[in-house]
Amino acid sequence: MRTSGILMHITSLPSPYGIGTMGKEAYRFVDFLEKAGQTYWQILPIGPTGFGDSPYASSSTFAGNPYFIDLDRLVEDGLLEADELNGLVYGNDPERVDFGLIYANRRPLIRRAAERFLVRVSGWENAPLRRSFEAFCEENADWLDDFALFSALKDRFGGASWQEWPDAYKRRASAEVAAFAEEHFPETAVSKAIQFLFFRQWNELKAYANGKDIRIIGDIPIYVALDSADVWGKPENFQLDRETFVPADVAGVPPDAFTDDGQLWGNPLYDWDYMKRDGYGWWLRRVGFATSVYDVVRIDHFRGFEAYWSVPAGEKTAKNGRWIKGPDYDLFRVIKEKLGDLPIIAEDLGVLTPAVYELMEKVGFPGMKIMEFAFSPDPAFESEYLPYRIPKNSIAYIGTHDNETALGWLKNTDPESRAFAIEYMHLTEEEGYHWGFIRTLLGCPADTAVLQMQDLIALGDEGRMNFPSTVENNWTWRIRSECVNDWLAEILRRKTEVYKRLNPRLLPAEEPGEETDEEGAAE
Repeated sequence: MRTSGILMHITSLPSPYGIGTMGKEAYRFVDFLEKAGQTYWQILPIGPTGFGDSPYASSSTFAGNPYFIDLDRLVEDGLLEADELNGLVYGNDPERVDFGLIYANRRPLIRRAAERFLVRVSGWENAPLRRSFEAFCEENADWLDDFALFSALKDRFGGASWQEWPDAYKRRASAEVAAFAEEHFPETAVSKAIQFLFFRQWNELKAYANGKDIRIIGDIPIYVALDSADVWGKPENFQLDRETFVPADVAGVPPDAFTDDGQLWGNPLYDWDYMKRDGYGWWLRRVGFATSVYDVVRIDHFRGFEAYWSVPAGEKTAKNGRWIKGPDYDLFRVIKEKLGDLPIIAEDLGVLTPAVYELMEKVGFPGMKIMEFAFSPDPAFESEYLPYRIPKNSIAYIGTHDNETALGWLKNTDPESRAFAIEYMHLTEEEGYHWGFIRTLLGCPADTAVLQMQDLIALGDEGRMNFPSTVENNWTWRIRSECVNDWLAEILRRKTEVYKRLNPRLLPAEEPGEETDEEGAAE
C-alpha cells in the first residue's frame, strides 16, 4: 500500500504561547492531514529538552516535554486561571521559539497547575481521577520514579549535571538519596503529576489522529544524554567508570563527505556485554514503551547497532575514534521474541558497510532514502538515493530535520548538482521548484513518502530545523497559522491521489467479488 505523510515537530505548530503544543492547533493540523489525504504525521522525540534545546538530548528517554502541555486546556480543566496566562512574554516572533523565555515564563505555570492537580486528587470527590493518577504512577514506576527524583535533585543542585552533584547523590541507591526522596516527596509528586498531565493530553491527541486513520511516527535516538535520569538511575547499562561515573569514550560519527571532523555527540556508550547478560531488559522496556506511545517508531542512527563509533572522552572532534562491534542482530532477535513484530523504521544513513546491509536485511525494517543525497554530477557514480533506485520497502524523503529544505538545497548546492537535479526532475519556475521536488518524491517506488512541512510552503534556509554539529539557533522554526489551510490541503491531496498514496480510508470501497492483490488493493 502506497502512503505518504508530513514531518513537522510539535514545537513548530502555531500557538499564542511561544511554542507548539498539544492544543487546538495540533488538532487542526490533524484535520489538515486528513483533508490532504495523508496517512502519517512524523514528529521528533517528545522528551524534555536540555542543553542546546535538542529533542535528541533529553533528560529522559521515557518522559514527555512539559512545554507541549496546552495551557488553554489547563484553564479548561480548572488548573490555571485565564488571567494567569496574561502579561507573560513567551516570545515575540511567531516563526521562532525563544526557549529562554519559555523556560522562564512557562515552566512555573506548568508546575503551578501540577500542584493544584495534586490538591484536587487528594479530595474524596475526585477518587476516579486519583485512581487514574495512581495507576499511571504504578504502570510507569520503572522510569517515572527515577525521573521524578532526578528532576527534584536537579532543582536542589541548581540545575547542575548529576556528575557535579555531591558524591553521595551520584548513586541512585545511596542512603542520602533515599532520605532526600522521603523528605522531598511533594516535589517528586509534582514531577509525576506533570507527566500524568502530559500523557493525558498526548493520548487524547493521538486518539483523535487515529480516529481519522492518521498514524503518528515517533522518534527515539539510539543514544541517551549523559545528564539524564536514564544514566543516573541505571549506570550499569553504560560504559562508565564504576567509581567516578565518567565515560572513557563517547558517541559520535566519523568524518564523511559532509564534515571533515565527523560529529562528536558526546553521549555515553552502552555496555552491550552487560545488556546482553541482562537479556536487553532496558531496550525491551524502551522499545515497548515507544511502540505504545507512537504508531510507528523511527530508531535514529540504526547503523550504530552493527558497529558504533567510539571517541575517547576529551577529544575536540570525532576524528580520532574507532569502530567497535555492537549487538547486531542479537538485540533485535530478542526484541522480536519478546515483543513480536513491531512497526519500526530504521534510520540507516551514514557510513554503510556490507555488515550494515546484512543487518537491515535480517530485521526487515524499512530504511530511509534522502533525495538530496542523490544528485552527484559524476557520470561514473550512480547514487542509491536517485528516485528510480529507491526500494519499495523504504521511507523516502526530500530531506529530514537534519537537512536543508528543498529550496535551500537547490540554492546552496554546487552548480553541477543543481543542474543535474533540475534536469532529472524537470524542475521549472512555472510549476515551482519545490513542487517539482514533491512531485518526484511522491512518484518514487517507496511504500511511504514523507514531506517536510517547510517544503510544502516553499521555505528556504529560514525554514531549516537543525544544523548538525552546532548548538545554536536550532530547533526553533515554527509555522504561521495561516500557512496550514484548505487551499494547500487540496493541492497536496490531488498530488497524493495522482501518485496513488491517498490514505486507505479515503479509497473507494471494493465491490463484492472484485479481485485483490496480496495487500488487499483492488487490481
